[in-house]
Amino acid sequence: MARSQETFGKKEREKKRLKKKEEKRLKRVDRKDNPTGDFDSMIAYVDENGQLSDTPPDPTKKKKVIKLESINMGATPRTNEEIDPIRKGKVTFFNDSKGYGFIKDLDDQESYFVHINAMLEEIGEGDKVQFELEPGQKGLNAVRVKKVV
Repeated sequence: MARSQETFGKKEREKKRLKKKEEKRLKRVDRKDNPTGDFDSMIAYVDENGQLSDTPPDPTKKKKVIKLESINMGATPRTNEEIDPIRKGKVTFFNDSKGYGFIKDLDDQESYFVHINAMLEEIGEGDKVQFELEPGQKGLNAVRVKKVV
């Protein structure tokens, strides 16, 4: 003889679903019979700080006037002063056999990768050098590297 397809869990879920449906119907009927407030109670206002409130703004408070020209819609414009592209640094590590190393910038203390192909003359660890930066695969790389006396 075959078992019933309706299990206890299925019965409970069906009861919950029907109960929710009935509660929803009762709420709908209640809203229709007893409307809660008028249109004015549903309006939200924005106060002078940009926060939502249920009270209208005070018309006696003075509004701030903002000039259209003072609004900056993009990046900060560059100044006319030239930034020197040549940087100074110190070689913190260099491996002659593999042909790469790292240079620590003296200004911002950042460390930059340098490859032997980007050097104008031979360098070693501890040498003071001048270099330029170019974007590489994993960040900025030091190029056109030469010793500073």
